[in-house]
Amino acid sequence: MNKDMFEQMLSRYPMNSSDDRRNATYEVMQQVVLCGLYRGGFFNQAAFYGGTCLRIFHGLERYSEDMDFTLLHKDETFSLERYFPSIVEECRLLGREVTITKKDKCNFGKVESAFLKDNTDVYNLSFATEKSLKIKIEVDTMPPLQFATEERLLLQPFSFMTRCVTLPNLFAGKMHALVFRGWQNRVKGRDWYDFEWYVRNGIPLNFAHLQVRIKEFNGLDVDKEQFLEMLKARLASANIQQAKADVLPFIKKPRELDIWSNVYFLQLAGMIRFE
Repeated sequence: MNKDMFEQMLSRYPMNSSDDRRNATYEVMQQVVLCGLYRGGFFNQAAFYGGTCLRIFHGLERYSEDMDFTLLHKDETFSLERYFPSIVEECRLLGREVTITKKDKCNFGKVESAFLKDNTDVYNLSFATEKSLKIKIEVDTMPPLQFATEERLLLQPFSFMTRCVTLPNLFAGKMHALVFRGWQNRVKGRDWYDFEWYVRNGIPLNFAHLQVRIKEFNGLDVDKEQFLEMLKARLASANIQQAKADVLPFIKKPRELDIWSNVYFLQLAGMIRFE
């Protein structure tokens, strides 16, 4: 593998602007990171989830910058640092020099994030040649459990399998984020975009996993009716313009947001299928 392979991977993406190339470079590098983690045996004990997983493996039509992983079992002693060499080596083989630094653990309140907890490890992968590109890698070492995984195939930079959280469980994580995530008093439109994608594609929601998430992060026991009430309250009151502004830099078809309104999302909530 070499720079030619990297450019070959980039050539699969239409690039009509600098933003297009930046987004494509992010995605190619994310795939190289997955490759390095695979080589190191990471997916024997962890799985990929979040928006980037949805983008790479399920065709979500928005770009995503960060990479989120969850251990399959709780382990406060886990460290991603043992996999740094395999990630750096895979990047080097494609002519990309990178550095990986571990950030100090942040004190994320349980209501503040659906995906991050106090014991989530956070890492930054930076490019030596493109200083503006940085991929944040997060590993939840004490995750809410009762979720299922599957193996998904990537063909480049070579054929390999990535363990991923299944769609109904990804949907559960996204719905928890949409209802409970604090975003500095702003609406994270990427959550709303993904919510629309799940409903449009008829993905069932694993409510049992969602209940575990709500219990562990928020200390609440809720049934489906109570959750739907909370969801609809969130959808009815949110600032739609903020939601649109948040997601616009990550999509190619801005007009698909024209239909967005509080009423539109309330109707989507009524179409959720439960597993």
